[in-house]
Amino acid sequence: MTTNILEMRNITKTFPGVKALQDVSLAVQRGHIHAICGENGAGKSTLMKVLSGVYPAGTYDGEIVLEDKTVEFKSINDSEASGVVIIHQELALSPYLSIAENIFLGNEQQKNGWIDWNKTNLEASKLLARVGLKDNPITKVMDIGVGKQQLVEIAKALSKEVKLLILDEPTAALNDEDSAHLLDLILHLKGQGITSIIISHKLNEIKAIADEVTIIRDGKTIETLDMHSDQITEERIIKGMVGRDLESRYPDHTPHIGEEILRVENWTVHHPLDHERKVVSNASISVKAGEIVGIAGLMGAGRTELAMSVFGHSYGYNISGKVYKNGTEIKTNTVSAAIDNGLAYATEDRKHYGLNLIEDIKRNVTLAALGKISRAGWVDSNREVVVAEGFRKSMNIKAPSVEALTGKLSGGNQQKVVLSKWMFSDPDVLILDEPTRGIDVGAKYEIYGIINRLADEGKGVIVISSELPELLGICDRIYTLSEGRITADVPRNQATAEYLMQHMTQEREKDHA
Repeated sequence: MTTNILEMRNITKTFPGVKALQDVSLAVQRGHIHAICGENGAGKSTLMKVLSGVYPAGTYDGEIVLEDKTVEFKSINDSEASGVVIIHQELALSPYLSIAENIFLGNEQQKNGWIDWNKTNLEASKLLARVGLKDNPITKVMDIGVGKQQLVEIAKALSKEVKLLILDEPTAALNDEDSAHLLDLILHLKGQGITSIIISHKLNEIKAIADEVTIIRDGKTIETLDMHSDQITEERIIKGMVGRDLESRYPDHTPHIGEEILRVENWTVHHPLDHERKVVSNASISVKAGEIVGIAGLMGAGRTELAMSVFGHSYGYNISGKVYKNGTEIKTNTVSAAIDNGLAYATEDRKHYGLNLIEDIKRNVTLAALGKISRAGWVDSNREVVVAEGFRKSMNIKAPSVEALTGKLSGGNQQKVVLSKWMFSDPDVLILDEPTRGIDVGAKYEIYGIINRLADEGKGVIVISSELPELLGICDRIYTLSEGRITADVPRNQATAEYLMQHMTQEREKDHA
């Protein structure tokens, strides 16, 4: 028996007009954590879908050898029966079922043809304990956070006697604490003899837990690196991913800051269900023309709630405060009013709220400003194509044409479509909520360049990000938010990660009697 639990040999996968994988080979050692890195669209997820049977045998060329035996998986059920379990980036849990029901969905604990609920909940409790969860197994999935849901997915995999666990961007939607817990769990499973393949854009996490990393670029295997070598740095991995050295993760930018363009004063937002609870409290922020302003805060600090409530009261109850543009008070109590007054908001959740994934690129690009391509109430389809094609080229959106479905694009290219949509509406102020979440370092660099370009055009840009290095790398000024309150306003030349974190964790002052 070889030391490899898995070998994928010369895998080639073609979609109409696109060769997604070309002679990709991969060898994973038994009991190791093997990372796969590459830019968005490189073919990482496609390769794992081939392995797990999502793309069944016969739809690709090449050979898969699992535990020294050639396998041909026709479905996910086939791969799971052999101990290969994949956890996708978009979690496949039913929010309305309990934790226990989700764990054993399709693998029900039966007795005489009936579900044995006592056994179901008992076995679920044991599996939850293995992944470090203390929640009651009868709790509905909708009532636990995303971090715990990720652990439930792993518990579900463990119920299937997993030998090879595939995790696709497992920490993309998690905060730092949940991410650390998940990485510790993957290391713990390694100690139990479970082999893992992890796809991630977070190179610090790869460096922390991976034994080897295979780099894929443009659908081809570039190299496999031994992560235990002192010579393997994040910069070395980046060079393999993008095919060149990135001298800096953030492009150079000389700001040209003008007069104040937007000011929000004494902004207060109550929770839409718990009306007594303030999620944003008496917050005031401003942004000048040509300025990139960051908003830093821990999960739950109220960053997204602040942005959405300003943009058309898209979130919240009993919202109060004033918004000024160029010194004149404006109304932003509807999305239409906000857009008409020159505001744009690119959501942190592009798949659910930022894009129509079943529509093509051109329709998504023009969606926020249909009036600019319409005549007498009808959309000029020729004009729509011309506009979208212009953005496809200027934003370097990797797609064969503007007729391509947006849902088929990689995360980085989807984000470029979101930005194109709002740039076409020609706003004066853009609020970008987690603009680089879930995309690779090469695509991030392009997004940063686009943000700089918008600022150079005299627009005000507000960037909300969970990554402090990102804010420190691109922003001219940074606000910190804690428990819904603005706790600091820091110029770029005075900002450090430690200083920002100090104010991000500042507790609310106790009310005096």
